[in-house]
Amino acid sequence: MKTENDLTDLLRHLVHAPSQSFNEEAAAAWVGWWLDHQAIPYKTPKGNIVVAAAEPDPAKKTLALMAHLDTVPPAAGYTRDPYDPGTDPAVIHGLGSNDDGGSVVSMLAVLKHFYGKELPVNLLLLLAREEECSGPDGTRWLFGPEGPFAQAPDSPDWLPMPDWAIVGEPTGLRAATSERGLLVIDGEAYGESGHAARGDGVNALYLAMDDIAKLRSHKFARVSPEMGEVRLNVTQILSGTAHNVIPDRCRFVVDIRPNELYTPKEILDELQGICQSHLQARNLLHRASATAPDSPLRQVIAALGLETISSPTSSDWMQIPCDAVKLGPGDSARSHKADEYILVSEIEQAIKTYIAFVENFSNDC
Repeated sequence: MKTENDLTDLLRHLVHAPSQSFNEEAAAAWVGWWLDHQAIPYKTPKGNIVVAAAEPDPAKKTLALMAHLDTVPPAAGYTRDPYDPGTDPAVIHGLGSNDDGGSVVSMLAVLKHFYGKELPVNLLLLLAREEECSGPDGTRWLFGPEGPFAQAPDSPDWLPMPDWAIVGEPTGLRAATSERGLLVIDGEAYGESGHAARGDGVNALYLAMDDIAKLRSHKFARVSPEMGEVRLNVTQILSGTAHNVIPDRCRFVVDIRPNELYTPKEILDELQGICQSHLQARNLLHRASATAPDSPLRQVIAALGLETISSPTSSDWMQIPCDAVKLGPGDSARSHKADEYILVSEIEQAIKTYIAFVENFSNDC
């Protein structure tokens, strides 16, 4: 049976097995079952799956293929069972088929293609947990101080730290050489309550509105040549307890999509400098990313004639310290929506593209 057929069958099993963030065990078990049948050894540190195409050599640099095992919960509006992949030989339906099952099975095919072959780089496959929620035990742990990349080479848990990565996400096989980050800020204005009829007190709602006006008009000086300006929108506001009480608190939420020229902390500090309201970031982890201008990844992208884009969505790219590009089968517009699907032809083309990418990359190293 052809690898593509084996792997589309595997993807149907992955769709059938619920694998929302923090509950990826069933999906990991199916991937392990497939690898066992290929006689390919693998590791499962903290429930992530790590596979090497050959015994890693500490003297070589390392290219990682990365995708994620988890899904979001099913969106409202599905017209079919979100865990039913269907039987159409040309289409695989269901939750996680497009995001990120297509990349998972395509990269497994690439790992199998290169398994046991001598390459000038170490080739790793990383299938992570908890990508959809940026959880603590997925990519963040793998690349963190307790993960396998931080171990000594003589440790049985050691793996070579990747120098480059291909992050598998649905990009329509266009190479995303940058992706925006995400910074969510909770703002709170403090006033003094009073009776509306007398007009006393300090209206926290008005203070918040003044700050929101400043946020709306604020321009960040650093403009990315690929992503453009930092994007900022106030998306929620809450204040008041009764129609006749001057509110002493007003809360609002700011959604910010940074470019790669700012860290989340820099943005938070800059905005706090213009606002009376107290601003608190929900986290400072979701930085923007961009492929290095002189990266060999860009050279291969050009050699293969791949279209380049800047991705508006975030991924595990923001969790890794190495040079990377985001590239995978499927369409980002299908992700997190009802009636998700991926075409088998998209997976077949992804396998060819990934193999060509690794071959070209190896030739250039």
